[in-house]
Amino acid sequence: MRETSESSGPTLLCIVGPPAVGKMTVGIEIAGRTGYKLFHNHLSIEPVLRFFDFGTEPFGRLVGEFRRRIFEEVAASSIPGLIFTYAWAFDVPEDQAELEGYTAPFRDNGSRILYLELSATQEARLERNQGELRLAEKPSKRDLARSRQHLLDADAQYRLNSNGEFDGRDDYLRIDNTALSAEAVAIHTIKHFGLPGKTGHPGTA
Repeated sequence: MRETSESSGPTLLCIVGPPAVGKMTVGIEIAGRTGYKLFHNHLSIEPVLRFFDFGTEPFGRLVGEFRRRIFEEVAASSIPGLIFTYAWAFDVPEDQAELEGYTAPFRDNGSRILYLELSATQEARLERNQGELRLAEKPSKRDLARSRQHLLDADAQYRLNSNGEFDGRDDYLRIDNTALSAEAVAIHTIKHFGLPGKTGHPGTA
């Protein structure tokens, strides 16, 4: 992952972390305070699941193409910023390559690319896995037994947090949000990166 510098183009904030850590919920809070648009990963996943099973080649192609097209259009637009959520397996080189590909239109356009990594205990994430907002936005997670097993399997198979690999970089922020509200994480992130506050919204300064 390449470090990026500030620019005047649309900002891309990638929120990464394991399943049910709160990426979407934090993204909603940041979007509300900055005016950025939220593109949580299931906005591309859920429509494709109506036709193809998760992990199949057609599924991967369609999800990837949809995401790339969104990024290309936003990077070339006057939208102030985009928030993207992604479950990054740090021990899978293909995941880093995929994320690099998604961010490429912003990088090529000279935009600022930022990373917020969230971590939380498995116990906290298993509880959040049943959250009302999560189930409303992600229909495929409504089979609670299946989504719980997916979370446990992902934890067992992959390294879903960086363990400090990118600490010290200006474009990277790592937060353990086990005991923090989404609002608190959003406010801290906005302050840390100096993101613009949406006029009239409290808690951005």
